[in-house]
Amino acid sequence: MKLILTHEVSGLGSPGDIVEVKDGYGRNYLLPRKYAIRWTRGAGKQVESIKKARDARAIHDLDDAKALKQKLESNAVKVKARAGDEGRLFGAVTVSDIAVALEGAGADVDKRRIEIGNAIKALGSYDVQVRVHPEVTAKVTINVVAA
Repeated sequence: MKLILTHEVSGLGSPGDIVEVKDGYGRNYLLPRKYAIRWTRGAGKQVESIKKARDARAIHDLDDAKALKQKLESNAVKVKARAGDEGRLFGAVTVSDIAVALEGAGADVDKRRIEIGNAIKALGSYDVQVRVHPEVTAKVTINVVAA
């Protein structure tokens, strides 16, 4: 199945890339989550606009990416969440919550570039990956505290 990615998918590609995937993966995962659209000649013309939008959001310079990585890794970020008596959260900490906390700390990061390993459902300290640049990945420490 030939698809055009609309979001970044780890191990597959970036927005605007035309990829060939197995039918089940495309039909059951990528298309329902709106990570991709089917490739047609008409949709192929949208690739250029998707790439322009991606370039506008991207950090072009590798030195800027490394500076942002150091800024992100230098200090831990606090995320406040509602929690019960035993430290379990009511819900989970999402990538949107982390993006807002990073923005409050002075680093504007797109939420699509944040990768959480397992769902964060308890108070404590967690490591989260942030893809700053295709060649640079920052490891950010997130401290989840009770609100």
